[in-house]
Amino acid sequence: MQAIKDKITDLNATRKARSEAKQEEKAEKDLAKSRAEVAHEIRLAREAEASMDMHVNKAVEKAAQHDAKLAPDNNRGQSIDAKNGITDHSDGKSSSNIPSHLSKYM
Repeated sequence: MQAIKDKITDLNATRKARSEAKQEEKAEKDLAKSRAEVAHEIRLAREAEASMDMHVNKAVEKAAQHDAKLAPDNNRGQSIDAKNGITDHSDGKSSSNIPSHLSKYM
């Protein structure tokens, strides 16, 4: 009779150990899955940041090209006006709807 009780006790201990090991394994898998998801989001954020930097650089280049196109026209127009004695009294203010920080590119 004692042998049967010992066998049942051993089986219960084995079941308990197996259950604990399974729970630990599940917790480790969840942690690994969370880390993988975080790494994925970080990679996406870095890609988005690189893409944004590329677009910003492209915009700066286009603005510089636009400024370069306007520079010869502005110099020519100012020298012609100066020769003709025409002066600008507009205080540099415009009545346009363009925000002032973007108006230099227009």
